[in-house]
Amino acid sequence: MGQNSSQGVSMTSSVRVIVVGAGSRGEIYSKFASIHPERMKVVAVADPRKFARTKLQQQHKIVDENIFEDWHSIVEREKFADAVLICTPDRLHKEPAVAFAKKGYHVLLEKPMATTAEDCTAMVEACMQSGVMLSVGHVLRYDPVIHKIKELIDAGVIGDVIHIQHLAPVGFYHFAHSFVRGNWRNEAESSFALLAKSCHDIDLIHHWAGGRRCVKMSSFGSVSHFHKDNKPTGAADRCLDCSVEAVCPYSARKIYLDRVKQGHTGWPVSVICSSSFPDIESVTEALRTGPYGRCVYECDNDVCSNQVVNMEFEGGLTAAFSMVAFSEEICKRKTTMYGSKNNNPSLIRSGPEETLLSHLLVFEAERSRLESRVVYCGDTSQS
Repeated sequence: MGQNSSQGVSMTSSVRVIVVGAGSRGEIYSKFASIHPERMKVVAVADPRKFARTKLQQQHKIVDENIFEDWHSIVEREKFADAVLICTPDRLHKEPAVAFAKKGYHVLLEKPMATTAEDCTAMVEACMQSGVMLSVGHVLRYDPVIHKIKELIDAGVIGDVIHIQHLAPVGFYHFAHSFVRGNWRNEAESSFALLAKSCHDIDLIHHWAGGRRCVKMSSFGSVSHFHKDNKPTGAADRCLDCSVEAVCPYSARKIYLDRVKQGHTGWPVSVICSSSFPDIESVTEALRTGPYGRCVYECDNDVCSNQVVNMEFEGGLTAAFSMVAFSEEICKRKTTMYGSKNNNPSLIRSGPEETLLSHLLVFEAERSRLESRVVYCGDTSQS
């Protein structure tokens, strides 16, 4: 897969990967092979849905013999790739992860790892025992901003970190799409919202805590708003039949159909047509018959729409995390950190003397306006 050189690791051949689960996430991760063909090549795909696996086959020119309905058929063969991308539904992560690890494949696992602590532990143990790499799709860890925050903390720029406030605004229509109508709406079918959506955020807080063990936690949350009691008078069970749809912020017509009419076929439109490419006809049919056309007040959702988590770490560091569905912004996280000190004047980009001078200019400019004349800066004789 690579070799050591004096400059570090240089890739001598592309990494051969198998994609298990060719849905939205599997397709996104596999796009790396299209962008960097010299670094990764998709050589096989497994998915029970013909449209999904055929689409990925065409995108990556995968030979017919490496197209599978069931991933079990892959592990029955001799190992023929370097790694596997496991992008199956949350509850179907553990079995393939363990099986591929035992076969000697490195594993990239979409988050969350699994839906129980026991399954998460089993996967880690299997990968360690097999001597393969396990990477979980905590993509925010690779964000340059997140990395810079950690660098500043480790450099002691704000001294000891005393408190972390972290907010994750999911976005009103994103939450309705994924957690009211969509695949993660029901805990029995997928997982609870904190795990499905906010394991990213808890991971970041733990990362910023710098190895300090969390010693105490509390959490509160509930399903707010998205239940029958809040269904508007006269609303139908489906948006395309609804007389109040035009004034509803969760209108499936607005979220999906209007978008595809404008030529937008990416997320979230791309998700709702499981057996065809999204167009006006297929999206309309999906909204008439599928889960994404349902009234948000008539769904079988039971996962929290808002939740808070309070944490205390060794040494007294505290953290407060909030996840909320009802926001205009989608996943634009906000973090504030409080430290014990900030005693480096060079970090202040507008120091006291410079700031005073610029403020004096403001006062002089206003004096010029009030006196209708040119003011010579620093000339106090004309004051």
